[in-house]
Amino acid sequence: MKFFIFNRKFLKWLLILSLITPVGIILPEFFKAKDAWGEWDKDTIKELVGYIPKGMEKLDGLWKAPFADYTIKGFDNGIIKISFSYIFSAIVGIFVCMLLTFFVLKLIKRNEKNA
Repeated sequence: MKFFIFNRKFLKWLLILSLITPVGIILPEFFKAKDAWGEWDKDTIKELVGYIPKGMEKLDGLWKAPFADYTIKGFDNGIIKISFSYIFSAIVGIFVCMLLTFFVLKLIKRNEKNA
């Protein structure tokens, strides 16, 4: 059984999408905006809407991302280095999702054989 995640066309589109991820930081930089839309922390939310939602306050700090702000230490200054970090983070994220999907599909397939 060939999994969709190994389809060449699908992988090409994922690569293209990962290569354009820096647009999310380049456009705000170009337009002198603060953050990319939706990339706000609790302090920015408070500044924008006047309060911090209870759920956001409660869950703050629960998860620490492997690449905080999608950057790699040493590559967190300058638009070119940050862009590289975004692309690398996207590729790692895609790889992890593909790996998880592969193992879940393998488990499902094995359970279908046993049923």
